[in-house]
Amino acid sequence: MANIDLYKTAQDAINMISERIRNLKTLNIIVAGKTGVGKSTLINAVFKEKLAETGIGKPVTDHMRKITKKDVPLAIYDTRGFELGREVQKQVKAEVIETVSKGLASNDINEAIHCIWYCINTASNRVEPEEIEWLRELSRENSVTRVPIIIVLTQSFSKQNARELRNMLINENLNVLQIVSVLAEDYVINDEYTVRAYGLDTLIHIMADVLPDELGDTLQNVQIASLAEKKRRAQAAVASATLLAAGEGATPIPIADCALLIPTQLTMIASITVIFGFSVNKSILTAFLSSTIGSGGATLLGKTVVGTFFKLVPGAGSIAGGAISAGTAGVITAALGEAYIKIMELVFKGEMTLSDLETKSGKARMAEFFRNGLKMKRDK
Repeated sequence: MANIDLYKTAQDAINMISERIRNLKTLNIIVAGKTGVGKSTLINAVFKEKLAETGIGKPVTDHMRKITKKDVPLAIYDTRGFELGREVQKQVKAEVIETVSKGLASNDINEAIHCIWYCINTASNRVEPEEIEWLRELSRENSVTRVPIIIVLTQSFSKQNARELRNMLINENLNVLQIVSVLAEDYVINDEYTVRAYGLDTLIHIMADVLPDELGDTLQNVQIASLAEKKRRAQAAVASATLLAAGEGATPIPIADCALLIPTQLTMIASITVIFGFSVNKSILTAFLSSTIGSGGATLLGKTVVGTFFKLVPGAGSIAGGAISAGTAGVITAALGEAYIKIMELVFKGEMTLSDLETKSGKARMAEFFRNGLKMKRDK
Protein backbone atom coordinates (compact mmCIF):
# COMPACT_ATOMS: atom_id res chain seq x y z
CA MET A 1 0.00 0.00 0.00
CA ALA A 2 1.52 3.27 -1.08
CA ASN A 3 2.02 6.11 1.36
CA ILE A 4 0.62 9.56 0.72
CA ASP A 5 2.95 12.52 0.55
CA LEU A 6 1.32 14.91 3.02
CA TYR A 7 3.28 17.90 1.79
CA LYS A 8 2.22 17.30 -1.80
CA THR A 9 -1.35 16.70 -0.67
CA ALA A 10 -1.32 19.97 1.29
CA GLN A 11 0.06 21.79 -1.77
CA ASP A 12 -2.71 20.26 -3.90
CA ALA A 13 -5.22 21.64 -1.39
CA ILE A 14 -3.59 25.09 -1.52
CA ASN A 15 -3.82 25.02 -5.32
CA MET A 16 -7.51 24.12 -5.13
CA ILE A 17 -8.18 26.92 -2.65
CA SER A 18 -6.40 29.45 -4.87
CA GLU A 19 -8.36 28.31 -7.91
CA ARG A 20 -11.67 28.54 -6.08
CA ILE A 21 -10.89 32.04 -4.84
CA ARG A 22 -9.94 33.14 -8.37
CA ASN A 23 -13.24 31.77 -9.65
CA LEU A 24 -15.46 33.45 -7.06
CA LYS A 25 -18.11 35.62 -8.66
CA THR A 26 -18.30 39.28 -7.64
CA LEU A 27 -21.16 40.24 -5.35
CA ASN A 28 -22.57 43.71 -6.15
CA ILE A 29 -24.76 45.60 -3.67
CA ILE A 30 -26.24 49.08 -3.89
CA VAL A 31 -26.45 50.78 -0.48
CA ALA A 32 -28.70 53.84 -0.32
CA GLY A 33 -30.03 56.15 2.37
CA LYS A 34 -29.53 59.53 3.93
CA THR A 35 -26.16 60.77 5.11
CA GLY A 36 -25.54 59.77 8.72
CA VAL A 37 -27.71 56.65 8.77
CA GLY A 38 -24.65 54.49 9.43
CA LYS A 39 -24.00 52.99 6.02
CA SER A 40 -20.23 52.81 6.48
CA THR A 41 -20.58 51.27 9.93
CA LEU A 42 -22.99 48.70 8.52
CA ILE A 43 -20.73 47.81 5.60
CA ASN A 44 -17.66 47.41 7.80
CA ALA A 45 -19.57 45.29 10.32
CA VAL A 46 -20.91 42.93 7.66
CA PHE A 47 -17.89 42.52 5.39
CA LYS A 48 -14.23 41.77 5.94
CA GLU A 49 -11.36 44.08 5.01
CA LYS A 50 -13.10 47.22 6.36
CA LEU A 51 -14.27 47.98 2.86
CA ALA A 52 -15.81 51.36 3.64
CA GLU A 53 -12.48 52.59 5.04
CA THR A 54 -10.49 51.91 1.88
CA GLY A 55 -11.03 55.35 0.38
CA ILE A 56 -13.68 57.39 -1.37
CA GLY A 57 -14.21 54.81 -4.06
CA LYS A 58 -14.52 55.24 -7.79
CA PRO A 59 -17.30 57.64 -8.91
CA VAL A 60 -19.69 55.92 -11.31
CA THR A 61 -22.37 58.63 -11.43
CA ASP A 62 -22.83 62.13 -10.00
CA HIS A 63 -24.30 60.67 -6.81
CA MET A 64 -22.83 57.17 -6.62
CA ARG A 65 -19.40 55.70 -5.95
CA LYS A 66 -18.18 52.14 -6.32
CA ILE A 67 -16.19 50.80 -3.36
CA THR A 68 -13.93 47.81 -4.01
CA LYS A 69 -10.73 46.34 -2.66
CA LYS A 70 -8.14 44.28 -4.49
CA ASP A 71 -8.72 40.51 -4.25
CA VAL A 72 -12.10 40.92 -2.49
CA PRO A 73 -14.96 39.69 -4.74
CA LEU A 74 -17.35 42.39 -3.58
CA ALA A 75 -18.42 45.81 -4.87
CA ILE A 76 -20.50 48.27 -2.88
CA TYR A 77 -22.29 50.99 -4.84
CA ASP A 78 -22.78 53.75 -2.28
CA THR A 79 -25.32 56.45 -3.12
CA ARG A 80 -24.84 59.96 -1.75
CA GLY A 81 -26.73 63.18 -1.25
CA PHE A 82 -30.19 61.63 -1.06
CA GLU A 83 -31.47 64.29 1.34
CA LEU A 84 -30.43 67.23 -0.81
CA GLY A 85 -33.88 67.84 -2.27
CA ARG A 86 -36.53 66.33 -4.48
CA GLU A 87 -34.60 66.84 -7.69
CA VAL A 88 -31.52 65.08 -6.31
CA GLN A 89 -33.69 62.25 -5.03
CA LYS A 90 -35.05 61.75 -8.54
CA GLN A 91 -31.52 61.72 -9.93
CA VAL A 92 -30.35 59.17 -7.36
CA LYS A 93 -33.29 56.91 -8.16
CA ALA A 94 -32.61 57.22 -11.89
CA GLU A 95 -28.94 56.41 -11.33
CA VAL A 96 -29.82 53.34 -9.28
CA ILE A 97 -32.17 52.05 -11.97
CA GLU A 98 -29.62 52.82 -14.69
CA THR A 99 -26.90 50.94 -12.79
CA VAL A 100 -29.20 47.97 -12.28
CA SER A 101 -30.26 47.98 -15.95
CA LYS A 102 -26.67 48.14 -17.21
CA GLY A 103 -25.73 45.19 -15.03
CA LEU A 104 -28.68 43.19 -16.30
CA ALA A 105 -27.89 44.03 -19.92
CA SER A 106 -24.30 42.84 -19.51
CA ASN A 107 -25.44 39.22 -19.03
CA ASP A 108 -22.47 38.91 -16.68
CA ILE A 109 -23.10 37.89 -13.09
CA ASN A 110 -19.96 39.78 -12.09
CA GLU A 111 -21.47 43.04 -13.36
CA ALA A 112 -25.10 42.57 -12.31
CA ILE A 113 -26.51 44.24 -9.20
CA HIS A 114 -27.65 41.48 -6.85
CA CYS A 115 -29.30 43.39 -4.02
CA ILE A 116 -30.26 46.89 -2.89
CA TRP A 117 -30.07 47.91 0.77
CA TYR A 118 -32.01 51.01 1.70
CA CYS A 119 -30.90 52.22 5.14
CA ILE A 120 -33.15 54.12 7.54
CA ASN A 121 -31.93 55.40 10.90
CA THR A 122 -34.21 53.92 13.58
CA ALA A 123 -32.87 56.36 16.17
CA SER A 124 -34.41 59.25 14.22
CA ASN A 125 -37.86 57.79 15.06
CA ARG A 126 -39.29 58.92 11.76
CA VAL A 127 -39.33 58.22 8.05
CA GLU A 128 -39.83 61.14 5.74
CA PRO A 129 -42.82 60.84 3.37
CA GLU A 130 -40.36 61.52 0.55
CA GLU A 131 -38.44 58.38 1.50
CA ILE A 132 -41.58 56.24 1.38
CA GLU A 133 -42.45 57.64 -2.03
CA TRP A 134 -38.85 57.16 -3.22
CA LEU A 135 -38.96 53.49 -2.19
CA ARG A 136 -42.37 53.03 -3.79
CA GLU A 137 -41.18 54.53 -7.08
CA LEU A 138 -37.94 52.54 -6.97
CA SER A 139 -39.74 49.24 -6.45
CA ARG A 140 -42.16 50.14 -9.24
CA GLU A 141 -39.36 50.87 -11.70
CA ASN A 142 -37.51 47.79 -10.44
CA SER A 143 -40.43 45.55 -11.40
CA VAL A 144 -38.66 44.51 -14.60
CA THR A 145 -35.13 43.97 -13.28
CA ARG A 146 -36.49 42.54 -10.00
CA VAL A 147 -33.40 43.11 -7.88
CA PRO A 148 -34.22 42.26 -4.23
CA ILE A 149 -34.68 45.38 -2.08
CA ILE A 150 -34.04 45.08 1.65
CA ILE A 151 -34.82 47.90 4.05
CA VAL A 152 -32.21 47.96 6.80
CA LEU A 153 -33.21 49.78 9.98
CA THR A 154 -29.83 50.93 11.25
CA GLN A 155 -28.85 52.17 14.72
CA SER A 156 -31.69 50.18 16.28
CA PHE A 157 -30.66 50.85 19.87
CA SER A 158 -34.25 50.37 21.01
CA LYS A 159 -35.79 47.12 19.79
CA GLN A 160 -39.22 48.46 20.64
CA ASN A 161 -38.72 51.53 18.43
CA ALA A 162 -37.35 49.26 15.70
CA ARG A 163 -40.45 47.06 15.89
CA GLU A 164 -42.75 50.06 15.70
CA LEU A 165 -40.90 51.49 12.72
CA ARG A 166 -40.85 48.12 11.01
CA ASN A 167 -44.60 47.69 11.51
CA MET A 168 -45.22 51.17 10.13
CA LEU A 169 -43.21 50.35 7.01
CA ILE A 170 -44.98 46.99 6.61
CA ASN A 171 -48.30 48.86 6.62
CA GLU A 172 -47.06 50.95 3.69
CA ASN A 173 -47.18 47.76 1.56
CA LEU A 174 -43.86 48.52 -0.07
CA ASN A 175 -42.67 46.01 -2.64
CA VAL A 176 -39.51 45.03 -0.75
CA LEU A 177 -38.06 41.65 0.10
CA GLN A 178 -37.66 42.22 3.84
CA ILE A 179 -37.28 44.83 6.57
CA VAL A 180 -34.43 44.07 8.98
CA SER A 181 -33.56 45.83 12.23
CA VAL A 182 -29.85 45.93 13.04
CA LEU A 183 -27.39 47.38 15.48
CA ALA A 184 -24.07 47.03 13.70
CA GLU A 185 -21.86 47.64 16.74
CA ASP A 186 -22.21 47.31 20.50
CA TYR A 187 -23.56 50.56 21.96
CA VAL A 188 -22.31 51.57 25.39
CA ILE A 189 -24.99 53.40 27.39
CA ASN A 190 -23.05 53.64 30.66
CA ASP A 191 -20.54 51.68 32.72
CA GLU A 192 -23.19 49.15 33.67
CA TYR A 193 -25.12 48.60 30.46
CA THR A 194 -24.24 47.98 26.84
CA VAL A 195 -26.69 47.21 24.04
CA ARG A 196 -25.17 44.32 22.13
CA ALA A 197 -25.01 44.34 18.35
CA TYR A 198 -27.72 42.28 16.68
CA GLY A 199 -29.54 41.67 13.42
CA LEU A 200 -26.56 41.30 11.07
CA ASP A 201 -26.87 37.52 11.07
CA THR A 202 -30.51 37.88 10.00
CA LEU A 203 -29.46 40.13 7.13
CA ILE A 204 -26.88 37.57 5.96
CA HIS A 205 -29.41 34.74 6.26
CA ILE A 206 -31.84 36.62 4.03
CA MET A 207 -29.08 37.36 1.54
CA ALA A 208 -27.98 33.71 1.49
CA ASP A 209 -31.50 32.57 0.68
CA VAL A 210 -32.19 35.11 -2.07
CA LEU A 211 -28.86 35.25 -3.94
CA PRO A 212 -28.13 32.92 -6.89
CA ASP A 213 -26.26 29.80 -5.81
CA GLU A 214 -23.23 30.92 -7.86
CA LEU A 215 -22.80 33.68 -5.26
CA GLY A 216 -23.22 31.46 -2.22
CA ASP A 217 -19.50 30.92 -1.61
CA THR A 218 -18.77 34.57 -2.39
CA LEU A 219 -21.22 35.85 0.22
CA GLN A 220 -19.82 33.59 2.91
CA ASN A 221 -16.23 34.37 1.95
CA VAL A 222 -16.69 38.14 2.28
CA GLN A 223 -19.09 38.31 5.24
CA ILE A 224 -17.94 38.33 8.86
CA ALA A 225 -21.34 38.80 10.50
CA SER A 226 -22.75 35.28 10.74
CA LEU A 227 -20.89 32.17 11.83
CA ALA A 228 -24.13 30.19 11.53
CA GLU A 229 -24.40 30.97 7.81
CA LYS A 230 -20.77 30.05 7.18
CA LYS A 231 -21.34 26.72 8.94
CA ARG A 232 -24.55 26.10 7.02
CA ARG A 233 -22.77 26.56 3.70
CA ALA A 234 -19.74 24.55 4.84
CA GLN A 235 -21.90 21.67 6.06
CA ALA A 236 -23.60 21.59 2.66
CA ALA A 237 -20.13 21.16 1.11
CA VAL A 238 -19.43 18.29 3.51
CA ALA A 239 -22.74 16.65 2.67
CA SER A 240 -21.98 16.83 -1.06
CA ALA A 241 -18.49 15.40 -0.57
CA THR A 242 -19.86 12.64 1.64
CA LEU A 243 -22.35 11.58 -1.02
CA LEU A 244 -19.67 11.70 -3.69
CA ALA A 245 -17.26 9.65 -1.59
CA ALA A 246 -19.97 7.10 -0.89
CA GLY A 247 -20.67 6.94 -4.61
CA GLU A 248 -17.00 6.38 -5.31
CA GLY A 249 -17.15 3.59 -2.80
CA ALA A 250 -20.42 2.12 -4.04
CA THR A 251 -18.51 -1.03 -4.67
CA PRO A 252 -15.87 -1.93 -2.08
CA ILE A 253 -12.67 0.03 -2.68
CA PRO A 254 -9.41 -1.89 -2.29
CA ILE A 255 -7.33 -0.25 0.41
CA ALA A 256 -4.55 0.25 -2.12
CA ASP A 257 -6.92 2.30 -4.30
CA CYS A 258 -8.41 4.48 -1.57
CA ALA A 259 -6.31 7.41 -2.72
CA LEU A 260 -9.03 7.84 -5.34
CA LEU A 261 -11.02 9.57 -2.59
CA ILE A 262 -8.38 12.23 -2.06
CA PRO A 263 -9.59 14.72 -4.74
CA THR A 264 -13.11 14.65 -3.28
CA GLN A 265 -11.84 15.26 0.23
CA LEU A 266 -9.41 17.99 -0.81
CA THR A 267 -12.16 19.73 -2.78
CA MET A 268 -14.27 19.67 0.37
CA ILE A 269 -11.45 21.17 2.47
CA ALA A 270 -10.87 23.85 -0.18
CA SER A 271 -14.58 24.74 -0.19
CA ILE A 272 -14.70 25.09 3.59
CA THR A 273 -11.57 27.25 3.61
CA VAL A 274 -13.00 29.61 0.98
CA ILE A 275 -16.33 29.83 2.81
CA PHE A 276 -14.66 30.86 6.06
CA GLY A 277 -12.44 33.31 4.19
CA PHE A 278 -9.19 32.53 5.99
CA SER A 279 -5.76 32.60 4.39
CA VAL A 280 -4.27 29.22 5.23
CA ASN A 281 -0.80 28.20 4.17
CA LYS A 282 0.77 24.87 3.30
CA SER A 283 2.16 24.25 6.79
CA ILE A 284 -1.26 24.76 8.40
CA LEU A 285 -2.92 22.31 6.03
CA THR A 286 -0.06 19.85 6.51
CA ALA A 287 -0.64 20.06 10.27
CA PHE A 288 -4.35 19.38 9.81
CA LEU A 289 -3.79 16.46 7.46
CA SER A 290 -1.07 14.90 9.61
CA SER A 291 -3.33 15.16 12.65
CA THR A 292 -6.08 13.24 10.89
CA ILE A 293 -4.54 11.07 8.23
CA GLY A 294 -1.16 10.31 9.73
CA SER A 295 1.87 9.79 7.57
CA GLY A 296 1.04 6.62 5.76
CA GLY A 297 -2.10 5.37 4.27
CA ALA A 298 -4.18 5.31 1.30
CA THR A 299 -7.49 6.93 2.14
CA LEU A 300 -6.46 10.48 2.83
CA LEU A 301 -7.00 9.13 6.33
CA GLY A 302 -4.76 6.20 5.75
CA LYS A 303 -4.61 2.66 7.05
CA THR A 304 -4.31 3.80 10.64
CA VAL A 305 -7.49 5.83 10.55
CA VAL A 306 -9.39 3.22 8.60
CA GLY A 307 -8.34 0.69 11.19
CA THR A 308 -9.51 3.04 13.92
CA PHE A 309 -12.83 3.43 12.15
CA PHE A 310 -13.39 -0.32 12.07
CA LYS A 311 -12.70 -0.50 15.79
CA LEU A 312 -15.06 2.37 16.55
CA VAL A 313 -17.87 1.23 14.31
CA PRO A 314 -18.72 -2.46 14.81
CA GLY A 315 -19.93 -4.13 11.64
CA ALA A 316 -18.33 -1.58 9.33
CA GLY A 317 -16.11 -4.24 7.87
CA SER A 318 -12.61 -5.45 8.22
CA ILE A 319 -9.36 -4.16 6.91
CA ALA A 320 -8.39 -7.78 6.57
CA GLY A 321 -10.84 -7.96 3.70
CA GLY A 322 -8.65 -5.50 1.87
CA ALA A 323 -11.44 -3.04 1.06
CA ILE A 324 -13.69 -0.37 2.51
CA SER A 325 -17.38 0.03 1.77
CA ALA A 326 -19.34 2.98 0.42
CA GLY A 327 -20.63 3.75 3.90
CA THR A 328 -17.14 3.72 5.35
CA ALA A 329 -15.81 6.06 2.66
CA GLY A 330 -18.68 8.46 3.28
CA VAL A 331 -18.39 8.40 7.05
CA ILE A 332 -14.66 9.04 7.00
CA THR A 333 -15.13 11.96 4.59
CA ALA A 334 -17.90 13.43 6.74
CA ALA A 335 -15.82 13.14 9.91
CA LEU A 336 -12.89 14.87 8.22
CA GLY A 337 -15.10 17.71 6.98
CA GLU A 338 -16.82 18.25 10.31
CA ALA A 339 -13.47 18.29 12.12
CA TYR A 340 -12.21 20.97 9.75
CA ILE A 341 -15.37 23.05 10.26
CA LYS A 342 -14.90 22.89 14.03
CA ILE A 343 -11.36 24.19 13.67
CA MET A 344 -12.49 27.02 11.38
CA GLU A 345 -15.25 27.87 13.86
CA LEU A 346 -12.75 28.21 16.73
CA VAL A 347 -10.56 30.48 14.62
CA PHE A 348 -13.57 32.58 13.59
CA LYS A 349 -14.58 33.01 17.25
CA GLY A 350 -11.05 33.96 18.23
CA GLU A 351 -10.63 30.92 20.47
CA MET A 352 -7.72 29.71 18.36
CA THR A 353 -5.41 31.30 15.82
CA LEU A 354 -4.31 29.72 12.57
CA SER A 355 -0.77 29.50 13.91
CA ASP A 356 -2.08 27.50 16.90
CA LEU A 357 -2.93 24.69 14.50
CA GLU A 358 0.74 23.97 13.99
CA THR A 359 1.40 23.46 17.70
CA LYS A 360 1.33 20.15 19.53
CA SER A 361 -1.85 21.07 21.40
CA GLY A 362 -3.47 22.30 18.20
CA LYS A 363 -2.74 19.05 16.40
CA ALA A 364 -4.06 17.07 19.36
CA ARG A 365 -7.29 19.04 19.24
CA MET A 366 -7.75 18.43 15.52
CA ALA A 367 -7.16 14.71 15.99
CA GLU A 368 -9.70 14.68 18.82
CA PHE A 369 -12.33 16.37 16.67
CA PHE A 370 -11.83 13.75 13.99
CA ARG A 371 -11.98 10.80 16.38
CA ASN A 372 -15.10 12.20 17.99
CA GLY A 373 -16.69 12.49 14.56
CA LEU A 374 -16.09 8.81 13.94
CA LYS A 375 -17.42 7.89 17.38
CA MET A 376 -20.62 9.82 16.73
CA LYS A 377 -21.21 7.63 13.67
CA ARG A 378 -20.75 4.60 15.85
CA ASP A 379 -23.31 5.84 18.38
CA LYS A 380 -26.00 6.57 15.79
